[in-house]
Amino acid sequence: MGDTTMVMSGRDRPTLENVAQRAGVSRATASRVVNGSTSVAPHIRDKVLSAVEALGYVPNQAARSLVTQRTDSIALVASETASRVFSDDPFFSSIIRGVSLELEAVDKQLVLMMVGPSGPSHDRVERYATGGHVDGAIIFSMHGADPLPERLSRAGVPVVCNGRLLIQSSVPYVDVDNEDAARTAVHHLLDTGRRRVATIAGPQDMSAGIDRLKGYRAAMQDSGRRSLVAVGDFTRQSGALAMSQLLGDDPDLDAVFAASDAMAEGALRALRQAGRRVPDDVAVVGFDDMDFARDTEPPLTTVRQPITDLGRMAARQVLRMASGEQIEPVLLLPTELVKRESA
Repeated sequence: MGDTTMVMSGRDRPTLENVAQRAGVSRATASRVVNGSTSVAPHIRDKVLSAVEALGYVPNQAARSLVTQRTDSIALVASETASRVFSDDPFFSSIIRGVSLELEAVDKQLVLMMVGPSGPSHDRVERYATGGHVDGAIIFSMHGADPLPERLSRAGVPVVCNGRLLIQSSVPYVDVDNEDAARTAVHHLLDTGRRRVATIAGPQDMSAGIDRLKGYRAAMQDSGRRSLVAVGDFTRQSGALAMSQLLGDDPDLDAVFAASDAMAEGALRALRQAGRRVPDDVAVVGFDDMDFARDTEPPLTTVRQPITDLGRMAARQVLRMASGEQIEPVLLLPTELVKRESA
């Protein structure tokens, strides 16, 4: 059959029938090709794809999903608590950026979901993920023994966690070595002559908060010095409150390691209000190397972790799982101590 030229008005969108007519095949054959079926001969497939390109036809995603059993979508699930809204944290946007970059590169869609601490909230996410709406899920900002990763994994959903799980689990995760990075940061303070080093630890129901406190305690034990700990929730406000508490507990402290840059910035504010000079009186080290760490007064010494790369790697891993690959249950990325004027 010869080539047929279609004439359509600018308001018309090309249909599958238009594609079939231009390619000289049946509608059923055109449907199989655009929906990814491998049962069509290569030369027929090429004719249909040429017609798709020439007409600018956009396949129906719902129909494609029925054929391929794929949605080309990945859920990014972030846990929030009543006291801390993760979407207010710049860490959150960096993770989203990393996941989005990786998915866009392979023409996949990101579905952002927020989950609270309640059972019904977890049930809602589980119903969505197991209902065939996404091809896999990335979960981050998990608190305590969060059951959601295991529940999704048992239901057959490809799952990768961004952060170490607090329970024994076969669900893979992507993270940095938070304990070793914190230990390095505290040793830097000790090596520069600081003797009374305190810490503002992160939440103790999150792996990052737990591991960074472990690293601090290990470094203090290495040097034979006493630990001085206050706990925050990774926010600026909690960092300021914790810093005030630490100054009350030990007015002579001369350094503080904060388990996030946001808490370190809050600590800088509290130290200014208390009349303490940084770094002359008190040195400060943070964790994350967020963009604002360069603009604090003074600029913040901090542990740089590759946040965007963590998001990209989690997306890469869950896509591999969705394709049937076996992946390693643990993947650690490197950190770096970035030295600036605060320490």
